[in-house]
Amino acid sequence: MEKFFNINEAGSSISCKLYCNDIRAVGRIVIYGHGFGGHKDNKAAQRFAEYVMKKHKDIAVITFNAPCHGDDVKKKLILDDCGKYISTVVKYAKERYKVEELYSYSTSFGSYQILKYIAENGNPFKKAAMRCPAVNMYDVLSAVIMNPADIKALSRNKPVQVGFDRKIKVTQSFLDELKEADLTKYDYRKYADDILILQGTADEVVSFDVVKAFTEDNSIRFIPMDGADHRFQNPRVMDEAIKLITEFFGF
Repeated sequence: MEKFFNINEAGSSISCKLYCNDIRAVGRIVIYGHGFGGHKDNKAAQRFAEYVMKKHKDIAVITFNAPCHGDDVKKKLILDDCGKYISTVVKYAKERYKVEELYSYSTSFGSYQILKYIAENGNPFKKAAMRCPAVNMYDVLSAVIMNPADIKALSRNKPVQVGFDRKIKVTQSFLDELKEADLTKYDYRKYADDILILQGTADEVVSFDVVKAFTEDNSIRFIPMDGADHRFQNPRVMDEAIKLITEFFGF
């Protein structure tokens, strides 16, 4: 079953989607984090949810819109709000379903948010899997997603609309926040055993070498996915990634 709901807390309304077989039987939850410009109705999340639900009756998957993404009502993207959304969804999952085991599966900007959250708050997840994580999100946004005209507009204090599925308003202050919140300054080695990173060798958005170096610096398990692009658009490669992630989770 699929269920849409909102978590209303601390002045925010977080739009979420639940995948599960039976709400009464939920014992383990995977929280999915989408990429920049994405949303809770993520096809990759749906594919993952359908795969695990066929094998396990007690597993549920929760997706949610990051601030300013999908149908989220916030108008200004602020990095601190991203962490608040993660914290709120984690709290809701634990309290609403009384589960002991939370997992995280995220991609790109969603993985950046999870990694930043873990560095600042500790790891609330038994296991966290990441696909093509934007560990260098400042560079990804400023040099790949945005164009020179966008950068010029920001320098003049004019916000720009950038992104993929939904255009996101980006301000110079948000770009400055990303530059300051550099993930390479954090030490993730004490969390390394509980983190898995998959990276496509043909990723056109996030540098393969940057992600590989990040995992090596932090002793994180790293699996290169030969020929995979940023979105893992090849169904065979996506299915292989899902299999690797569920094995890592112990499902």
